[in-house]
Amino acid sequence: MASLTRPISISISILLLFFFSPLIKSSREGDPTPAPWPHQFHAILFMNYSGTLQKIDLWYDWTHGRNFNIIQHQLGKLMYDLEWNNGTSFFYTLDSNKECSTAHLEVGILRPNWLDGANYLGQRHVDGFLCNVWEKVDFIWYYEDVITKRPVYWVFYTGIYVCFPIWSPHSLSYYCHSTSLVVYIYGSLLYSISV
Repeated sequence: MASLTRPISISISILLLFFFSPLIKSSREGDPTPAPWPHQFHAILFMNYSGTLQKIDLWYDWTHGRNFNIIQHQLGKLMYDLEWNNGTSFFYTLDSNKECSTAHLEVGILRPNWLDGANYLGQRHVDGFLCNVWEKVDFIWYYEDVITKRPVYWVFYTGIYVCFPIWSPHSLSYYCHSTSLVVYIYGSLLYSISV
């Protein structure tokens, strides 16, 4: 009986080591590196923090030093968030309350290569994608599709997780007038907000 127990426990140990080894290893030369973000893109994100759900239209524009988010809280208000590379953010609504607030953060919008130096953790399947996974400063776990190099999923240390069902790297054009913001993609009107 003892002879059967020992090979099975060793086999299970080897199997567990093989299964979890991608989680244990640290980044080494030859490991994949995360693709830098394009300087302009549009993405739709779904964010969940302990049941608090949001849909976010993200317009990233590193070229012009800004990031524009249209945030729809589930069963709640529609909010706009305009972030600048100097760390200034404006949060506002266009409903009858016309709320507005500002914040100044130490850092501006994320650089296209913000994942430089992240630790490679291996590959995982998430939402139907085979992903390379990295961890950055025990703050975020970043999942990127192995084939397309697009972001698929983020997990923050706080428990917030974000999925990217739509990712559209392309050229954006913004035109700001005194009473509106207009967004064009490839010369076609995509979005217009009047204040």
